Amino acid sequence: MQDKRVIIILDGAADYPIDSLNSRTPLEAAKTENLDRMVRHGVLGRVQNVPEGMPPGSDVAIMSLLGNDVAKYYTGRAPIEAVARGIKLSAEEWAFRCNLVTIENGVMKDYSAGGISDAEAAALMEAVNAEFGSDGIRFYPGVSYRNLMILKKETDVRTTPPHDISDKQVEPYYPSGKGSEFLVSLIRKSEKLFEEHPVNVKRRREGKNPATHIWLWGQGTTPRLPSFEQTYHARGAVITAVDLVKGIGLLMGFDYIAVDGATGFVDTNYSGKGEAAIRALKNHDLVCVHVEAPDESGHNGSVDDKIESIERIDAEIIGPVLDYLEKEAAGYRILALPDHPTPCSIKTHVGEPVLFCMAGSDVKPNGFGGFTEKNASGSDVFISPGYRLMEYFFK
Repeated sequence: MQDKRVIIILDGAADYPIDSLNSRTPLEAAKTENLDRMVRHGVLGRVQNVPEGMPPGSDVAIMSLLGNDVAKYYTGRAPIEAVARGIKLSAEEWAFRCNLVTIENGVMKDYSAGGISDAEAAALMEAVNAEFGSDGIRFYPGVSYRNLMILKKETDVRTTPPHDISDKQVEPYYPSGKGSEFLVSLIRKSEKLFEEHPVNVKRRREGKNPATHIWLWGQGTTPRLPSFEQTYHARGAVITAVDLVKGIGLLMGFDYIAVDGATGFVDTNYSGKGEAAIRALKNHDLVCVHVEAPDESGHNGSVDDKIESIERIDAEIIGPVLDYLEKEAAGYRILALPDHPTPCSIKTHVGEPVLFCMAGSDVKPNGFGGFTEKNASGSDVFISPGYRLMEYFFK
């Protein structure tokens, strides 16, 4: 078997020291014998995935770490997700993320409406489309709270991700700028539409957060990305439960590999992703495995969930994949990293550099023993801008 490469993205895993962990980060507190094995036999460093002045979201960070100059190619988050769902935009259309959220007393209580199920979200989005849809506006269900609106209307608005304003008053963060009045009206009207919807009646009865509103953000037009295969002469595949990452992969020419039970939450099918990655290596040169769970845990401020998700990625994905590469590949490299930090203390993304480790059959170790932020800060390996990491990985 020819040389193989694998990328494992532990979304949002990087963090700050936490008092309840004796001033350790979740990565320091977690049992990560396979990540630590990579570090002992590989290169530990840091990478700046989010360029200064750009929003520190997974859209920017993952597009960057997969080798794309986001200053040149980034157009917004929602249109990438539209690509993942096979929704084609005309030149006049804009895609918006249409989250289902829980707002109580004017405060963003829950950016995910309690991790609402796909079926419940689809029923609510059907109601939204019936009420507000027209020739110039369409709504599409997605995965859980992550849905889309397609708008044919001139717009120049500023919007805010709902996960950036957890526990804050939402009024200052409504869309603003040219065309924003229409968007704000949709958000406000959705409250009445959802109030007595059967989905929410049932969720309240079960003690779950209802979806009280839609929240519109992440707008943009369809981007164009360079072909990964043409650039690196490698056939790629992406494994993820998140439309954003699927869309980036498809735009780069990757094959998408679905995994049963992959949810985008802490309860995702970790072992299924590891097994799918090993199968994909038989006919792909590069396999990228993305796991959203650490990021969701950070947004929820759940330290325990973050540690659990890191440990399961280590044991059920990285361990089996690393064992397979060591036994079966003529030559290999494996790269593990977060895309950005999502500190539990602030429940949102920051654009700071993140740690990465690259190990492989031809990689010379640089002398570290564990996959931690503190260790990485002592490394002299620092890559900026982030899109150069892929060149480093392939050279």
